[in-house]
Amino acid sequence: MTDPLFHAHDLPARWARRRSFVIVDTHFGDGHAFLAALAAWRADPERCERLHFVSMGTLDTLDRAPLELTSIWPMRVTGVHRLELEAGRVVLTLAIGDPGEMLQKLWLRADAFNLHVDASDDPRPLCKALARIAGDNATVAADAHPSLQGALEAAGFACDEPAPRFAPRWRVRRHEPPLAADAPEKHAIVIGAGLAGCAVTSRLAARGWRVTLIDRNDGVARDASGNPAGVFHPIVWRDDSPAARLTRAGFLYALRHWMALEDAGHDLQRTRDGLLQIADTPADAIAIADAIARFGLPPSYAVAATRSDASRIAGVDVARGGWFFARGGAISPAAVCAAQCAAAGRALTRIFSTQIDRIEHDGRAWRTLDATGAVVARAPVVVLANAHDAMRLAHLHGQPTRGVRGQLTVLDPSPLAGLRVPVIGDGYAVPLAPQRTLTGATYDIDSTDGEVRSAGHRENLERLARMLPSSNVELNQHVEGRVAFRCVTSDRMPMIGQLADESIARAEAARLLGAWPLDLPRAAGLYGAFAFGSRGLVWSMLGAELVASQIEGEPWPIERELAEALDPARFLLRALRHGEFK
Repeated sequence: MTDPLFHAHDLPARWARRRSFVIVDTHFGDGHAFLAALAAWRADPERCERLHFVSMGTLDTLDRAPLELTSIWPMRVTGVHRLELEAGRVVLTLAIGDPGEMLQKLWLRADAFNLHVDASDDPRPLCKALARIAGDNATVAADAHPSLQGALEAAGFACDEPAPRFAPRWRVRRHEPPLAADAPEKHAIVIGAGLAGCAVTSRLAARGWRVTLIDRNDGVARDASGNPAGVFHPIVWRDDSPAARLTRAGFLYALRHWMALEDAGHDLQRTRDGLLQIADTPADAIAIADAIARFGLPPSYAVAATRSDASRIAGVDVARGGWFFARGGAISPAAVCAAQCAAAGRALTRIFSTQIDRIEHDGRAWRTLDATGAVVARAPVVVLANAHDAMRLAHLHGQPTRGVRGQLTVLDPSPLAGLRVPVIGDGYAVPLAPQRTLTGATYDIDSTDGEVRSAGHRENLERLARMLPSSNVELNQHVEGRVAFRCVTSDRMPMIGQLADESIARAEAARLLGAWPLDLPRAAGLYGAFAFGSRGLVWSMLGAELVASQIEGEPWPIERELAEALDPARFLLRALRHGEFK
């Protein structure tokens, strides 16, 4: 950031002793503005606790990493990339895509704007986009443009010296941008100690919150997160759907987080040789290969593989071609959970072997109560990360989640001793050791049967044989098994974010008939991170970052449209739109 821009924003005075400060730069360029802001922040003893720098860029931006950022520079794919420096106290959020479109998709409250407008461009759409996310008295620093002052004034900016600032004299937007939760103390209760709950714990603790983690089991990762291993990978579909974009963002964010945990000395039992996906049909293999080329995905993300290529990569014969994820693999969910809790340190209080019967708000804070009515813990913020049971505690309309029974099979000894990498497709196969292979899992909707069944083993082995013809295992051979339960929604997207106040929404159903997500009344201090299905490893870290960002009023780590696809209130919203409440 050059001196003139510092002067325009009255920095460093304006960020002094603040909880956070958000700068939005509409063109990242060579990163000079960010590096200057970083240097100024480092040099200022009265700096803000957290500095957010949000900038737009194209794929070309990712071709030239500033030297200081090389070690954390993101993969060359579109979307929102969140990069952390200074132990997470400085956050660079890169929105990669069409700059004008990406600015429209972000959701945040900005304190300062660095504006770049070409002389031939009409600045009015850009200024309207700034007004949508501007905080009170947000300042603008920009190069000279003949139409800029009029465009800023029309959008609600007062063009006074030394810089324009957001001070509208009339209403210029329908919704106010994010604000921090009204929490008198930075203390949160997280219910559920699996991947979702431990991830939320880590992201809140990193922001200085105290966290009380509660689980009905006697420790972390005792349910589905306690499986021997789990696979992680992005997805490639014929269209770049919201699910594909969300999974891409989650995959890349999780990798960065895991690497940070490993750098801190935690062994996550993560494989490093990639993951192979076998296509369901030869036609699918061709279609996905075409999509990889059409989207310009780099080899570090996904590579199409013929059957012979796939067999060579796997180390065993495969049924069809597919695609290879060089950064995918397998990891121990329990090790991830343990590392996240260890990283939280003294900020974490653990309460295990405790079932929460209900939650209630006493007018100032949330209370969690057991079956006897005794208060287990009390805090201004509660995050439900307890899978299918979250629906019961939150009294969600329409019962949007369902339980899924999954039975795993462990082959020991395994006929797949040559298997080099995890393979997925109709099922999955993960090498646990030279003579041990994990495969599965069944997908039994609404089943509550906790017993390991021979029928489940048979189903797993049949699917394995369809992927890897040389697997041939007879059921009379000794196999091990484990049953765990997952949680899914009807649209197969997770539930992440602030919950709606459903009682108020029902009472105001007529007004909310044509509502959008930001129109809904929200339950103060109540959030969810659940229903991850079989993608907890990929989605949990990004989901936790989204929840923590909402609680703190920080820039969201994904596009608003993606966050709305995950909104726990989306099923209530559909019911309101369909007039189900009279």
